[in-house]
Amino acid sequence: MKTKSATLRTLLLVLGLMLGWTAWAQQPTIQYWRPYDKRGVNVFETPKEDTVGYDGMKVRFGAGFTQGYQNLSHTNGLPTTGLYEMAGGFPLAQANFNIDAQLYDGVSLNLVSYMASHHHNEFWVKGGFLQIDKVGFLKSEFFDNLWKNLTLKVGHMEVNYGDAHFRRSDGGHTLWNPWVENNIMDAFTTEIGAELYWKKDGIILMGGFTDGEIQGNVANPSAPGAKRKPNLYAKAGFDKQLSDDLRVRLTGSVVTTKSSARNTLYAGDRTGSNYQYAMDLTTATLTTAYTSGRFNPGLTDNLTAFVINPFVKFSGLEVFGTFEWAKGNSAFENGEGHTTPYAAQDDRKAQQTAIEALYRFGKEEQFYVGARYITVNATVAEGYTAAAAGTRYDVTIDRTSFGAGWFITRNILLKGEYVTQNYDGFRDTGANNRFYQGKFDGFVVQGAISF
Repeated sequence: MKTKSATLRTLLLVLGLMLGWTAWAQQPTIQYWRPYDKRGVNVFETPKEDTVGYDGMKVRFGAGFTQGYQNLSHTNGLPTTGLYEMAGGFPLAQANFNIDAQLYDGVSLNLVSYMASHHHNEFWVKGGFLQIDKVGFLKSEFFDNLWKNLTLKVGHMEVNYGDAHFRRSDGGHTLWNPWVENNIMDAFTTEIGAELYWKKDGIILMGGFTDGEIQGNVANPSAPGAKRKPNLYAKAGFDKQLSDDLRVRLTGSVVTTKSSARNTLYAGDRTGSNYQYAMDLTTATLTTAYTSGRFNPGLTDNLTAFVINPFVKFSGLEVFGTFEWAKGNSAFENGEGHTTPYAAQDDRKAQQTAIEALYRFGKEEQFYVGARYITVNATVAEGYTAAAAGTRYDVTIDRTSFGAGWFITRNILLKGEYVTQNYDGFRDTGANNRFYQGKFDGFVVQGAISF
């Protein structure tokens, strides 16, 4: 692992190279591409409109940088809290490095790396994928016509489950997110596989297939019930600009896997939370306590999840929702790897509801104000080992946020948020006892730059 000083030197070197490139030549436009700046706000799947001509191979360099100021306080119901002692201050800045390449007419490559983050603070590749919107290289009129409504993505990429991942903060790239943090159950992971899309007249259909794990793996355990299974997922929806003032989008997504060495749908972020050290212990470090304020239901072996995302934009008013259900278990709960056998457990369940409303205003909607409410109800499991069954109990987490933002330019966003989050049902003993009668609140201000 690189030291922080080495990471900083790398970051400055890459930044210098990118600035030198942009000074030497104007950044090229990539076909079927989502811009990283304000133009990418409220863009979900990449567009299918053929608006950019092809005139040879192009390479585009970009980046995302975020620096915040945080003033949060937290408490719980334990006599001696043991919580991290926090005060107002500046969390570690995060940075991403983006490469987009136009390889052929309708064929592009996307590669994103994390230059600095709250979890892996060394230079780390998020993933890269090939996107095919045209198949002229096949020299076939039949396939050209067939592909008019198709898009294929292949590689190590962000799994397109739900719509919230299109609005979330991702390391240094936080400009698309009107809020400081992501959902409490943050459905985001990168896996190796493929996604095939069909898009026409506002209708979106997608089917995907991955290896079900965040890293490549060729292991094939022989233990009963331990074999690795693929991750299958799909999305269907409608997204249409119905009038000059009204846009409506509604999608449903499902993902399922029967067995995994470690499924990471709710634990796939390798950058970290933007509520640094909230509800963490005094022993927390920046790289180990990177999920502050989030909740992972721990469905790491088998998992089935379903989410509905409505999005409505009427003039400056914008409403986005997440209605999510998940069920599954860990390997021990399913009876795998036991030294002392005990009965496999029924699937645990988790549910999340998130509603956010924004009002964007100004000549170019460069300002916004809004509010968001999120609640999670779930059954947690503690103490399950190879030798003994543990315990299960129900918990609730809720978050209320009020925020505002200003796009100073299309590449620069200043945003702030007041947040309060409460934990209910957690016990005063066990692995999650720091959440017993827990609460944190305060404000965070961030400056974000993306290009």
